[in-house]
Amino acid sequence: MTEKEISDLVKAQREYFFTNETLSIKFRKAALKRLQKAIKSKEDKISEALKKDLGKSAHEGFMCETGLVLSEISYMLKRISRYSRAKTVPTPLTNFHSTSKVKPSPYGVTLIMSPWNYPFLLTIEPLVDSLAAGNTAIVKPSAYSPNTSAIIETIIKETFEQKYVATVTGGREENKALLKEKFDYIFFTGSQAVGKEVMKAAGEHLTPVTLELGGKSPCIIHKDANIKLAAKRLVFGKYLNCGQTCVAPDYVLCHKDIKEKFIAEVKNQIIKQYGENPLSNPDYGKIINEKHFNRVSGLINREKIVHGGKVNAETQQIEPTVMDNVTYDDAVMQEEIFGPLMPVLTFDSIEKIIGEINSKQCPLALYIFTSSSKIANQVTSQCRFGGGCVNDTVLHLATSSMGFGGCGESGMGAYHGKAGFDTFSHHKSILHKYTWIDMPMRYQPYQKIWDNLIHFLLK
Repeated sequence: MTEKEISDLVKAQREYFFTNETLSIKFRKAALKRLQKAIKSKEDKISEALKKDLGKSAHEGFMCETGLVLSEISYMLKRISRYSRAKTVPTPLTNFHSTSKVKPSPYGVTLIMSPWNYPFLLTIEPLVDSLAAGNTAIVKPSAYSPNTSAIIETIIKETFEQKYVATVTGGREENKALLKEKFDYIFFTGSQAVGKEVMKAAGEHLTPVTLELGGKSPCIIHKDANIKLAAKRLVFGKYLNCGQTCVAPDYVLCHKDIKEKFIAEVKNQIIKQYGENPLSNPDYGKIINEKHFNRVSGLINREKIVHGGKVNAETQQIEPTVMDNVTYDDAVMQEEIFGPLMPVLTFDSIEKIIGEINSKQCPLALYIFTSSSKIANQVTSQCRFGGGCVNDTVLHLATSSMGFGGCGESGMGAYHGKAGFDTFSHHKSILHKYTWIDMPMRYQPYQKIWDNLIHFLLK
């Protein structure tokens, strides 16, 4: 789209929003049901697109993308009516006689900018929340996942009028053109670098934003952990989508007393889950493009590999790889990996580890494996992080009743379920004052009123 076409689209959506049609709960539910039907009818095409873009198997594509979107739609359909109601709150005596209410209201025209790693989920799930809250929306999927972007565009075009929901495809020029426009809310998922540009552009219009970013998410393996189960769940979370998951365990902090046993079990689990030759496994994905393949490959220190390490430049694949004796000075610890590399560091004091984690940028996720509720509570209470799991990885983001989001450098704001509805809603505070009585104490002349009151009380 050209700049003018984008500008006209935003204008058309704003005009449509002010017709008040999207305020109707019946209208919102009908829109989500149409979207639900369209997704179900194109499940195979969505799966094919994810396979072409990221090498995802049909099972993984449904489990981690399409299925989660359908779950969010079902969750919202059951709750929109309740979430949309004005909530009565206590009114102080100073406002006698009146009622106080908090009324959720849509912002207006929203912009949703999504990444390439979960291109369907991270485009459509925030769209579901935006529509449930009563907004119009323009979605901008990533240019790095063109096949999924194309099916998203088809679904939206066949389901909605552009004045209500529209797709803008393309690359940087389209992103720039969109960010020049005044939106009422911007929801961005992606890198910290681009997130800063989005926030800067939003600041020109004082537009509120949600930023879902990333960071180096630690996974702590305490000495009392169930090692076999920890390795199994860690391998699942780390190598899911070939490591290209914003909440993937980025690096492992393993207690020195169990490190050798733990690494041996991780190797066993990689073989069990991906086979002796993962690069020949049809269900094992690939790195999104050559640029990222070269970046991730460059983080491998071959002297520290204890498992994996093979790469295939033609298919842009990297084996599930484990590196031992890693330090904070290694290249793999200088940036978010976003690939199938597992660096293992050791520790002997949980207090020291908490201090090290808090001395770095706030991670999007944190995971700890331990049999001690006391240790788990200590880590989850004292460490800064967006969200996480005790004795598991990644799966906290699949719970609609909990908000998902980062803190500090890993993002701001949250979504999923009610948190998503609230993100795309402005909560108006409304005082309804009744007219049958009008207390005189607030009006001038103050001295006369208070003199009369004191005289009355002293009589």
